[in-house]
Amino acid sequence: MRSSQIVAAALLLLFCESMAFSQSLGEVARKEEERRKTVKTPSKIYTNDSLKRDPGGSSVPVEQTPAAAPQPATATPAPASPATPPASNPSSTDGVNGQTPAKDQTYWKGRITQAREQLDRSKILLDALQSRINALSTDFVNTDDPARRSVIERDRQRALAETERLKKEIAEQIKAIAAIEEEARRAGVPAGWLR
Repeated sequence: MRSSQIVAAALLLLFCESMAFSQSLGEVARKEEERRKTVKTPSKIYTNDSLKRDPGGSSVPVEQTPAAAPQPATATPAPASPATPPASNPSSTDGVNGQTPAKDQTYWKGRITQAREQLDRSKILLDALQSRINALSTDFVNTDDPARRSVIERDRQRALAETERLKKEIAEQIKAIAAIEEEARRAGVPAGWLR
């Protein structure tokens, strides 16, 4: 009984001490109001709207991305033939004075680099999906709860379907790279331009 009284007394002492040092909400509000009056210039408040604007005057606005910028790896399907050249058709133009773009070293290097980067992203995504499938398969085997097993199996089937779609996409990307290389060979482009 004696130890419980000591514990109760200690708790009461701590409570009283914290009450003595605590401030009321009104006191805190008054102090904050006084502090705000002493601040000469208000601080900058950033919102989503202010982030969308181009505050630094950079050459590329935040909302816009350059046409040659690589696209982020997502689970959405890519265009059917992303690496096909826009200027392979003699009648197509770049929209500037009706001229076709110059097919110099930067054109070929940019085109093959973009196609290879897209292929690399797809391969990385495929590896990640395979790791997810392996983890889901392990979870399925080690779970006894039928409801949880059905959720795991559903997720595993989705990952398998996405893997098949990604494998087809990778095959298309490999074909597109081969088509770029063949087109460059026919155009007499030096092999160093495609490395």
